[in-house]
Amino acid sequence: MPLTPPPRWMSIVLWLAAVYNLVWGLAVVLFPSVPFTWAGMPAPIYPSIVQCLAMVIGVYGIGYGIAARDPVTHWPIVLVGLLGKVFGPIGFLWTASQGELPWSAGVIILANDLIWWLPFTAMLLYAVREHDSRRLGALIGPIDSELQRASTSQGETLWNLSQRQPVLVVFVRHSGCSFCREAIADLKLQRDRLQAAGVQPVVVHMGTTDDGRQMLASAGLTDVPQISDPQRRLYHAFELPLGTLTQLSGPQVIWRAVMDGTLLRYGVGRMVGNGMQLGGAFLLEHGRVTRAFRARSTADRTSFVDLACPVTPQPA
Repeated sequence: MPLTPPPRWMSIVLWLAAVYNLVWGLAVVLFPSVPFTWAGMPAPIYPSIVQCLAMVIGVYGIGYGIAARDPVTHWPIVLVGLLGKVFGPIGFLWTASQGELPWSAGVIILANDLIWWLPFTAMLLYAVREHDSRRLGALIGPIDSELQRASTSQGETLWNLSQRQPVLVVFVRHSGCSFCREAIADLKLQRDRLQAAGVQPVVVHMGTTDDGRQMLASAGLTDVPQISDPQRRLYHAFELPLGTLTQLSGPQVIWRAVMDGTLLRYGVGRMVGNGMQLGGAFLLEHGRVTRAFRARSTADRTSFVDLACPVTPQPA
């Protein structure tokens, strides 16, 4: 399955990074004492060392120019660049805290490193999502075949279960996620109403069957069927993607986790499965999805009862 073309902004950012590195590297090679003057530091005793480092920075610019043509294929270049832009500030903080460099030198770190963190991270996450989609697309068949393959902890396939009664398939991220724990708590509160309406909830997760049993037992849902899906075949079949940077840790996620108290109420735990995976919930009837909720971020929340048991408007 071919990769889809990446957003144009990625190539623009990498071209800007390429030009910046080449210009900065050339400038420091020609004038090695200028950055030190800007930072209020004495000129280097051995300027040739600074010039050698500047040439390395310029070489990074060539790499960024190559990556700009296809950021997804050339993700290792972006990764190496990001690592350098992370380790550089770490080294600066250490040396500045030891009094070996003035804090004013941090201005250079801002332009050379910090401003590139978010776009480079977003590019890498996009590359992960694209390669993951291609891998799963080659592995997984139509949703019908996946429903017939996936068995609950009671040994019944989702296909057969949905032929007998409506099934609410709840996809969670991982048991260590605060929002996943919140979803399981919501399911506990709404389970009786679901079952009273003849809807059978089933929880799909990325851990082992024992992981799922422990997760459900902690919420008092030991009788709810579960499906262990570590390969994320069902996640892909139900078109639940990996999240973007904003979907995983954007303002909405931070607000819900911290300001709304979700993190405090439900805590965090060990990550089991792919932490980039988004969740969702689906009403399955006779092997067909009749209602769907696909989370647009890790913080998205829905009412399982409203999804599975919609109120039919009464005639006027």
